[in-house]
Amino acid sequence: MVKIFHNPNCGTSRNTLALISNSGVEPEVVLYLETPPSKEQLKKLISDMSIPVRDVLRQKGTPYEELDLGNAKWSDEELLDLMMVHPILINRPIVVTSIGTKLCRPSEAVLDILVEPQRGAFTKEDGEVVINEKGLRV
Repeated sequence: MVKIFHNPNCGTSRNTLALISNSGVEPEVVLYLETPPSKEQLKKLISDMSIPVRDVLRQKGTPYEELDLGNAKWSDEELLDLMMVHPILINRPIVVTSIGTKLCRPSEAVLDILVEPQRGAFTKEDGEVVINEKGLRV
């Protein structure tokens, strides 16, 4: 089972989804802007990634600056509440597999948690070659 919290408007998210597909897996795709995880689900994802809540906050293209979220006054609970109100603040893509849960930035970070190997060459949208013709990481 592979699940991706995906934003189709994000190149990193599209590349991550394509790498998952290149391994022959059809993941469960959660369009998290339309169907955000619950606060409890998000807490579990963050806990499973073993990263601080602040590391899941997306700054670019969000109300991060407007809400002054760089200010240390915000508790983790308050930040989670704000991510529930503004799901665009949740950084993406987050991928869950049987091996682990990971914020896949850069997109090739997903390779660390995929069970199945890559089936062929893969080049990111920006032209960067990530997987060679033998299915091996470059």
